[in-house]
Amino acid sequence: MTRVVFVLLPEVHLLDLAGPAQVFAGADGFGQPYTLDYVAERPQVLSAEGLPLVARTDWPVLGRDDLIMVPGWRGPVLRDGPVLHASAVERLRAHHAAGGTIASVCAGADALGQAGMLDGRRCTTHHQLQDELAARYPRATVVRDVLFTTDDRVVTSAGIASGIDLALHLLAARHGPALAARVARDMVVYARRNGNAPQASAMLRHRSHLDDTVHRVQSLIDTHYAEPLPLSRLAAHAGVSARTLTRLFAKATDGLTPLRYQQALRLERAEHLISQGTTVESAAREVGFEDARMLRRLRR
Repeated sequence: MTRVVFVLLPEVHLLDLAGPAQVFAGADGFGQPYTLDYVAERPQVLSAEGLPLVARTDWPVLGRDDLIMVPGWRGPVLRDGPVLHASAVERLRAHHAAGGTIASVCAGADALGQAGMLDGRRCTTHHQLQDELAARYPRATVVRDVLFTTDDRVVTSAGIASGIDLALHLLAARHGPALAARVARDMVVYARRNGNAPQASAMLRHRSHLDDTVHRVQSLIDTHYAEPLPLSRLAAHAGVSARTLTRLFAKATDGLTPLRYQQALRLERAEHLISQGTTVESAAREVGFEDARMLRRLRR
Protein backbone atom coordinates (compact mmCIF):
# COMPACT_ATOMS: atom_id res chain seq x y z
CA MET A 1 0.00 0.00 0.00
CA THR A 2 1.49 3.32 -1.11
CA ARG A 3 0.40 6.46 0.70
CA VAL A 4 0.11 9.89 -0.97
CA VAL A 5 -0.15 12.88 1.35
CA PHE A 6 -1.49 16.09 -0.18
CA VAL A 7 -0.50 19.21 1.75
CA LEU A 8 -3.40 21.67 1.44
CA LEU A 9 -2.55 25.35 1.74
CA PRO A 10 -5.07 28.23 1.76
CA GLU A 11 -6.78 28.87 -1.62
CA VAL A 12 -5.52 25.62 -3.08
CA HIS A 13 -6.57 25.18 -6.72
CA LEU A 14 -9.02 22.31 -7.05
CA LEU A 15 -7.56 20.93 -10.29
CA ASP A 16 -4.01 21.07 -8.89
CA LEU A 17 -5.31 18.73 -6.21
CA ALA A 18 -8.02 16.72 -7.95
CA GLY A 19 -6.01 15.84 -11.07
CA PRO A 20 -3.19 13.95 -9.31
CA ALA A 21 -5.62 12.57 -6.70
CA GLN A 22 -7.74 11.05 -9.49
CA VAL A 23 -4.63 9.48 -11.05
CA PHE A 24 -3.60 7.70 -7.85
CA ALA A 25 -7.19 6.74 -7.01
CA GLY A 26 -7.44 5.33 -10.53
CA ALA A 27 -4.34 3.22 -9.99
CA ASP A 28 -5.95 1.81 -6.87
CA GLY A 29 -8.93 0.80 -9.00
CA PHE A 30 -6.59 -1.17 -11.27
CA GLY A 31 -5.13 -3.21 -8.43
CA GLN A 32 -2.18 -1.03 -7.41
CA PRO A 33 -3.21 0.00 -3.89
CA TYR A 34 -2.91 3.67 -2.98
CA THR A 35 -4.17 5.49 0.10
CA LEU A 36 -4.73 9.24 -0.14
CA ASP A 37 -4.44 11.60 2.83
CA TYR A 38 -5.11 15.33 2.96
CA VAL A 39 -3.18 17.29 5.58
CA ALA A 40 -3.48 20.96 6.54
CA GLU A 41 -2.70 23.28 9.41
CA ARG A 42 -6.42 23.59 10.10
CA PRO A 43 -9.21 21.01 9.68
CA GLN A 44 -10.90 23.02 6.92
CA VAL A 45 -9.25 24.74 3.94
CA LEU A 46 -11.09 27.04 1.55
CA SER A 47 -10.13 26.32 -2.06
CA ALA A 48 -9.48 29.04 -4.64
CA GLU A 49 -12.78 28.13 -6.25
CA GLY A 50 -14.72 28.60 -3.00
CA LEU A 51 -15.26 24.93 -2.13
CA PRO A 52 -14.32 24.15 1.50
CA LEU A 53 -12.12 21.08 1.91
CA VAL A 54 -11.81 18.90 5.00
CA ALA A 55 -8.31 17.83 6.01
CA ARG A 56 -6.58 16.07 8.86
CA THR A 57 -4.17 18.08 11.00
CA ASP A 58 -2.02 15.13 12.07
CA TRP A 59 0.44 13.46 9.72
CA PRO A 60 0.32 9.73 8.99
CA VAL A 61 3.42 7.61 9.37
CA LEU A 62 5.25 7.55 6.03
CA GLY A 63 7.68 5.10 4.47
CA ARG A 64 10.27 5.76 1.80
CA ASP A 65 7.93 4.54 -0.95
CA ASP A 66 5.26 7.07 0.01
CA LEU A 67 4.79 10.48 -1.64
CA ILE A 68 4.16 14.00 -0.36
CA MET A 69 2.59 16.36 -2.89
CA VAL A 70 1.93 20.10 -2.54
CA PRO A 71 -0.75 21.43 -4.94
CA GLY A 72 -0.63 25.07 -5.99
CA TRP A 73 -2.84 27.95 -4.95
CA ARG A 74 -4.37 31.11 -6.34
CA GLY A 75 -2.21 34.19 -6.65
CA PRO A 76 -0.58 36.23 -9.40
CA VAL A 77 2.71 36.37 -7.46
CA LEU A 78 4.43 33.91 -5.14
CA ARG A 79 5.45 36.45 -2.52
CA ASP A 80 1.81 36.94 -1.52
CA GLY A 81 1.18 33.20 -1.22
CA PRO A 82 0.83 31.13 1.94
CA VAL A 83 3.77 30.40 4.21
CA LEU A 84 4.47 26.72 4.81
CA HIS A 85 4.07 25.88 8.49
CA ALA A 86 7.26 24.94 10.32
CA SER A 87 5.95 21.46 11.09
CA ALA A 88 5.23 20.85 7.40
CA VAL A 89 8.73 22.06 6.50
CA GLU A 90 10.21 19.51 8.87
CA ARG A 91 7.96 16.76 7.48
CA LEU A 92 9.07 17.45 3.91
CA ARG A 93 12.74 17.52 4.85
CA ALA A 94 12.53 14.39 6.97
CA HIS A 95 10.63 12.42 4.35
CA HIS A 96 13.14 13.29 1.64
CA ALA A 97 16.09 12.55 3.92
CA ALA A 98 14.58 9.12 4.59
CA GLY A 99 14.49 8.36 0.86
CA GLY A 100 10.97 9.54 0.07
CA THR A 101 9.73 11.59 -2.87
CA ILE A 102 8.43 15.17 -2.67
CA ALA A 103 6.33 16.68 -5.49
CA SER A 104 4.58 19.95 -6.28
CA VAL A 105 2.07 21.28 -8.78
CA CYS A 106 2.19 24.85 -10.12
CA ALA A 107 2.78 27.39 -7.32
CA GLY A 108 3.35 24.50 -4.92
CA ALA A 109 7.00 24.71 -5.99
CA ASP A 110 7.25 27.79 -3.77
CA ALA A 111 6.39 25.65 -0.73
CA LEU A 112 9.21 23.29 -1.67
CA GLY A 113 11.47 26.31 -1.98
CA GLN A 114 10.49 27.46 1.51
CA ALA A 115 11.52 24.05 2.79
CA GLY A 116 14.90 24.31 1.04
CA MET A 117 14.05 21.42 -1.28
CA LEU A 118 14.86 23.36 -4.47
CA ASP A 119 18.41 24.39 -3.60
CA GLY A 120 20.84 22.88 -6.07
CA ARG A 121 18.07 21.14 -7.98
CA ARG A 122 16.21 21.53 -11.28
CA CYS A 123 12.60 22.62 -10.91
CA THR A 124 9.74 24.27 -12.75
CA THR A 125 6.40 25.94 -12.17
CA HIS A 126 3.67 27.77 -14.09
CA HIS A 127 5.18 29.81 -16.93
CA GLN A 128 3.87 33.05 -15.40
CA LEU A 129 5.69 32.35 -12.12
CA GLN A 130 9.06 31.09 -13.37
CA ASP A 131 10.92 34.41 -13.18
CA GLU A 132 9.76 35.03 -9.63
CA LEU A 133 10.58 31.47 -8.55
CA ALA A 134 14.11 31.89 -9.91
CA ALA A 135 14.50 35.21 -8.08
CA ARG A 136 13.18 33.85 -4.79
CA TYR A 137 15.38 30.76 -4.87
CA PRO A 138 18.61 31.67 -6.71
CA ARG A 139 20.26 28.36 -5.78
CA ALA A 140 17.62 26.49 -7.76
CA THR A 141 17.78 25.89 -11.52
CA VAL A 142 14.39 26.86 -12.90
CA VAL A 143 13.73 24.99 -16.16
CA ARG A 144 11.40 26.94 -18.40
CA ASP A 145 8.61 25.78 -20.69
CA VAL A 146 8.54 22.14 -19.59
CA LEU A 147 5.69 20.19 -18.01
CA PHE A 148 7.63 18.69 -15.13
CA THR A 149 11.12 18.04 -13.79
CA THR A 150 12.60 15.35 -11.56
CA ASP A 151 15.80 15.79 -9.59
CA ASP A 152 16.87 13.58 -6.71
CA ARG A 153 13.31 12.62 -5.74
CA VAL A 154 12.10 16.22 -5.91
CA VAL A 155 9.48 16.45 -8.65
CA THR A 156 7.92 19.74 -9.75
CA SER A 157 5.31 20.39 -12.41
CA ALA A 158 4.04 23.38 -14.35
CA GLY A 159 0.58 24.92 -14.25
CA ILE A 160 -2.56 23.19 -13.00
CA ALA A 161 -3.40 20.36 -15.46
CA SER A 162 0.28 19.37 -15.70
CA GLY A 163 -0.17 17.78 -12.28
CA ILE A 164 -1.98 14.97 -14.11
CA ASP A 165 1.04 14.45 -16.36
CA LEU A 166 3.34 14.43 -13.34
CA ALA A 167 1.20 11.86 -11.50
CA LEU A 168 0.99 9.62 -14.56
CA HIS A 169 4.77 9.87 -14.91
CA LEU A 170 5.21 8.76 -11.30
CA LEU A 171 2.88 5.81 -11.91
CA ALA A 172 4.85 4.81 -15.00
CA ALA A 173 8.16 5.09 -13.17
CA ARG A 174 6.94 3.02 -10.23
CA HIS A 175 4.70 0.44 -11.89
CA GLY A 176 5.42 0.59 -15.61
CA PRO A 177 3.88 2.50 -18.55
CA ALA A 178 1.05 0.00 -19.02
CA LEU A 179 -0.61 0.99 -15.74
CA ALA A 180 -0.16 4.71 -16.49
CA ALA A 181 -1.74 4.18 -19.91
CA ARG A 182 -4.73 2.34 -18.39
CA VAL A 183 -5.29 5.13 -15.88
CA ALA A 184 -4.96 7.82 -18.57
CA ARG A 185 -7.43 5.99 -20.79
CA ASP A 186 -9.86 5.61 -17.88
CA MET A 187 -9.61 9.36 -17.19
CA VAL A 188 -10.15 10.12 -20.90
CA VAL A 189 -6.85 11.99 -20.94
CA TYR A 190 -5.69 12.52 -24.51
CA ALA A 191 -2.16 11.28 -23.89
CA ARG A 192 0.48 11.06 -21.20
CA ARG A 193 2.87 13.88 -22.07
CA ASN A 194 6.55 13.66 -21.23
CA GLY A 195 8.27 16.21 -19.04
CA ASN A 196 9.96 18.02 -21.91
CA ALA A 197 6.68 18.78 -23.66
CA PRO A 198 5.98 22.54 -23.81
CA GLN A 199 3.63 24.00 -21.20
CA ALA A 200 1.52 25.77 -23.81
CA SER A 201 0.66 24.03 -27.07
CA ALA A 202 0.74 25.89 -30.38
CA MET A 203 -3.05 26.05 -30.26
CA LEU A 204 -2.93 27.89 -26.95
CA ARG A 205 0.05 30.12 -27.70
CA HIS A 206 -1.53 31.65 -30.79
CA ARG A 207 -5.21 31.86 -29.84
CA SER A 208 -5.30 34.61 -27.24
CA HIS A 209 -6.27 37.25 -29.83
CA LEU A 210 -9.79 38.63 -30.49
CA ASP A 211 -10.06 38.25 -34.27
CA ASP A 212 -13.06 36.00 -35.05
CA THR A 213 -12.03 35.58 -38.69
CA VAL A 214 -8.63 34.21 -37.70
CA HIS A 215 -10.18 32.01 -35.01
CA ARG A 216 -12.45 30.40 -37.63
CA VAL A 217 -9.47 29.63 -39.84
CA GLN A 218 -7.44 28.32 -36.92
CA SER A 219 -10.28 26.00 -35.93
CA LEU A 220 -10.29 24.55 -39.43
CA ILE A 221 -6.52 24.08 -39.33
CA ASP A 222 -6.68 22.56 -35.82
CA THR A 223 -9.11 19.91 -37.06
CA HIS A 224 -7.47 19.17 -40.43
CA TYR A 225 -3.80 20.00 -39.78
CA ALA A 226 -2.62 16.71 -41.35
CA GLU A 227 -4.35 17.53 -44.68
CA PRO A 228 -3.26 19.88 -47.47
CA LEU A 229 -4.88 23.25 -46.73
CA PRO A 230 -4.29 25.72 -49.58
CA LEU A 231 -4.62 29.37 -48.70
CA SER A 232 -7.54 29.71 -51.14
CA ARG A 233 -9.55 27.13 -49.17
CA LEU A 234 -8.84 28.84 -45.87
CA ALA A 235 -9.76 32.24 -47.27
CA ALA A 236 -13.01 30.90 -48.71
CA HIS A 237 -13.84 29.35 -45.33
CA ALA A 238 -13.34 32.74 -43.68
CA GLY A 239 -15.15 34.67 -46.41
CA VAL A 240 -12.22 36.98 -47.14
CA SER A 241 -9.56 37.23 -49.82
CA ALA A 242 -6.30 35.34 -49.51
CA ARG A 243 -4.41 38.61 -49.12
CA THR A 244 -6.73 39.84 -46.36
CA LEU A 245 -6.49 36.53 -44.51
CA THR A 246 -2.69 36.59 -44.64
CA ARG A 247 -2.65 40.13 -43.24
CA LEU A 248 -5.18 39.39 -40.47
CA PHE A 249 -3.51 36.12 -39.53
CA ALA A 250 -0.08 37.71 -39.20
CA LYS A 251 -1.44 40.55 -37.08
CA ALA A 252 -3.31 38.20 -34.72
CA THR A 253 -0.51 35.64 -34.30
CA ASP A 254 2.60 37.83 -34.11
CA GLY A 255 3.70 37.28 -37.68
CA LEU A 256 2.66 33.71 -38.46
CA THR A 257 1.18 32.69 -41.78
CA PRO A 258 -1.54 30.01 -41.88
CA LEU A 259 1.03 27.57 -43.27
CA ARG A 260 3.50 28.25 -40.45
CA TYR A 261 0.70 27.76 -37.92
CA GLN A 262 -0.21 24.43 -39.54
CA GLN A 263 3.44 23.38 -39.49
CA ALA A 264 3.67 24.23 -35.78
CA LEU A 265 0.74 21.92 -35.07
CA ARG A 266 2.25 19.16 -37.19
CA LEU A 267 5.63 19.51 -35.50
CA GLU A 268 4.11 19.45 -32.02
CA ARG A 269 2.13 16.29 -32.75
CA ALA A 270 5.14 14.65 -34.42
CA GLU A 271 7.33 15.39 -31.40
CA HIS A 272 4.78 13.67 -29.18
CA LEU A 273 4.68 10.60 -31.42
CA ILE A 274 8.48 10.41 -31.51
CA SER A 275 8.65 10.68 -27.71
CA GLN A 276 6.34 7.64 -27.54
CA GLY A 277 8.68 5.55 -29.73
CA THR A 278 7.42 6.30 -33.25
CA THR A 279 10.12 6.67 -35.90
CA VAL A 280 10.69 10.06 -37.50
CA GLU A 281 9.53 8.69 -40.86
CA SER A 282 6.28 7.29 -39.43
CA ALA A 283 5.61 10.44 -37.43
CA ALA A 284 6.11 12.57 -40.54
CA ARG A 285 3.54 10.55 -42.47
CA GLU A 286 1.12 10.56 -39.53
CA VAL A 287 1.04 14.37 -39.35
CA GLY A 288 0.80 14.93 -43.09
CA PHE A 289 4.34 15.43 -44.41
CA GLU A 290 5.11 13.61 -47.65
CA ASP A 291 8.49 12.54 -46.28
CA ALA A 292 10.64 13.10 -43.22
CA ARG A 293 12.94 15.76 -44.69
CA MET A 294 10.64 18.68 -43.86
CA LEU A 295 10.03 17.33 -40.36
CA ARG A 296 13.76 17.04 -39.75
CA ARG A 297 14.27 20.63 -40.92
CA LEU A 298 11.53 21.91 -38.65
CA ARG A 299 12.91 19.97 -35.68
CA ARG A 300 16.30 21.61 -36.20
